[in-house]
Amino acid sequence: MSENRRIAQEIIQAIGGTENIKSVTHCATRLRFIIHEEEKVNKDQVENVDKVKGAFFNSGQYQIILGTGTVNKVYEEVEKFDVNKMTQEEQKEEANQQRNKFQRAIRTFGDVFVPIIPVLVATGLFMGLRGLLMQEQILSLFGLTPDDISSNFLLYTEILTDTAFIFLPALIAWSTFRVFGGTPIIGMVLGLMLVSPSLPNAWGVATGAEPLYFFDFIPVVGYQGAVLPAFIAGIIGAKLERVIRKRVPEALDLIVTPFLTLLIMSIAALFVIGPVFHTVEGYILDAALWVLDLPLGLAGILLGGLNQIIVITGVHHIFNMLEIQLLESLGNNPYNAIVTSAVAAQGGATLAVALKTKRKN
Repeated sequence: MSENRRIAQEIIQAIGGTENIKSVTHCATRLRFIIHEEEKVNKDQVENVDKVKGAFFNSGQYQIILGTGTVNKVYEEVEKFDVNKMTQEEQKEEANQQRNKFQRAIRTFGDVFVPIIPVLVATGLFMGLRGLLMQEQILSLFGLTPDDISSNFLLYTEILTDTAFIFLPALIAWSTFRVFGGTPIIGMVLGLMLVSPSLPNAWGVATGAEPLYFFDFIPVVGYQGAVLPAFIAGIIGAKLERVIRKRVPEALDLIVTPFLTLLIMSIAALFVIGPVFHTVEGYILDAALWVLDLPLGLAGILLGGLNQIIVITGVHHIFNMLEIQLLESLGNNPYNAIVTSAVAAQGGATLAVALKTKRKN
């Protein structure tokens, strides 16, 4: 018997046999089981299996840490024991049913914003690269000065660094429609309406330009860089689309459903949701900045000290929206610096345990 097959067999026995396994999948480092009866799992026995680095219940799954590469080989052996296999998306949906309403709400929040983060990370790297290359000391290495850089090249760098934030509402509305069961392309178009060039630019209004006034009291502007208006409009729009689709004859669905969804939601988003939640967004940002500005390192102690505890609960996904707001408003993310330090501290503690522990695993 191969080593990986023996490990798979020992894991299955320790968690109560194949009859106690509802489904199994894996990610980059872990086997992820959904278990019928948690009390049948012998946790100590699981953690004493060779190559197992740890195991725990989280978000409706029993997750067994094996590490990159190893997990794939062990999973291949687990598959041979006639267990119910699922894709990660299928099991995530299954696990979601086992969470309470608060956990499901936070998980949904994360599902909306996590897919957007790689684009913002890339944009941040573009900003850093442009800032580095435009420094006089760096240009002098090539015999250049800032005046030697063509306006067309600078325009290209602005495209790299500004596009994601200018069209951020479109990305958020697309992702929100996707998560809440709407048609993502309708969400994308609704988000683009919020940043239409026909509207006064949000950043221009912030520096003195006049918004459009409807009925002499409703201010309407573009929502470049805004988060909450697009998020709330996406939730309501996706649910509205589903309601309309149920009531429209199938022969007319292709035309009538997107027409009514965009008509109703454009009015709601520009005249109600946008003005209200853009104001709320400002209050949230002010509160976050107040905490970050606390003296004597209190912000670091408070946010850094609580961060890893919050991660365990899964609630940390809610801060993705805050981080996007900070990047859009400040051009930097002081919150991320604090929580990164918290993760580094946990890594240091883990390294200390690894060096001092007497257990081979």
